[in-house]
Amino acid sequence: MTKYLFLEPFEKEGLSLKNRLVMTAMTREFADENHCPTDEMRAYYERRAAHGIGLILSEGTIVHPSGDGYPTVPYMYTDEHVAEWSKVVAAVQAHGAKMFCQLWHCGRISHPDYLNGALPVSSSAIAPEGNHSRLKKPFVTPRALETQEIPEIVEMFVRAAQQALSAGFDGVEIHAGHGYLIDQFFDSRVNHRTDQYGGSVENRCRFALMILKRVLEVAGPTRTSARISPSREMNGLYEWPDLEAMLDYLIPELDAAGVRILDVSCARSDYAQTSGRMVRLIRPRWPHILMAGASLSPETADKEIRDGVIDLVTYGRYILANPDFIEKITRGEHLIPYDSEMLKTMY
Repeated sequence: MTKYLFLEPFEKEGLSLKNRLVMTAMTREFADENHCPTDEMRAYYERRAAHGIGLILSEGTIVHPSGDGYPTVPYMYTDEHVAEWSKVVAAVQAHGAKMFCQLWHCGRISHPDYLNGALPVSSSAIAPEGNHSRLKKPFVTPRALETQEIPEIVEMFVRAAQQALSAGFDGVEIHAGHGYLIDQFFDSRVNHRTDQYGGSVENRCRFALMILKRVLEVAGPTRTSARISPSREMNGLYEWPDLEAMLDYLIPELDAAGVRILDVSCARSDYAQTSGRMVRLIRPRWPHILMAGASLSPETADKEIRDGVIDLVTYGRYILANPDFIEKITRGEHLIPYDSEMLKTMY
């Protein structure tokens, strides 16, 4: 049997996990008509926890109905949402795993069909290219948030964080990547604002930092993770246009704000080109907990940890296809390849 470093206990910055293996957030769209988790979702997460995952990041969970953008994704908004999520969390924790709730606002990656006819909001009134992946309809031009509305969005995240903690989650992750609302403020190609939330790097980072500072007041540093995706594959290689300037400013500011857990995520991308390159830029700027991955081989994941590049390794599709991922890699067994058909069931 093979022993990997990422399967050994982890302790840093007050975060204690039974291993360094993280099940990353994966949008599944299996909530009920009220956007509550179901028994099938509970069993899905519990199954992975029972097979030894150290930390599970929930699927993206909408902080307010006005931030929705997909069918039947879960919310963290009403008392019913809190009650149903608490069942999921309890089932996961019963197996010694910890679970963070990923808090999500889609911004312009939405459609009036999901918003009772209202326009999505964004940093600026610039439509995404192409069609919405679920509706197969063209994206619409969003409405630019008014300056006075932005604190309201911040409070949506704060309230959702409070609710997640009351549901028993071990922490929350603020989704500031993958082209969703917070990332729409980071990116100068999307953010054409002329107020204090647009223009300079400092201004474009202001919204994210406001959210994180307020959430940190509620959750504290060991229960708050920030996800960013400065580079990823999206119909070609996507990257913040002023990457070095953004990292030079944002990473130290996250540190100063009190963030201690940073998730560098580049979905559907080649690790060497995106996440792996980003963590090598970020690591010298970030002495705290750093997690990343993208369907790495166990050997590569182990080397990244041994070399000090990352602290925690994230897996998505491998764990989706192989709930018993740990047993299989330690015994040297063949991993079931991911198949998109798996997205149609809570496998």
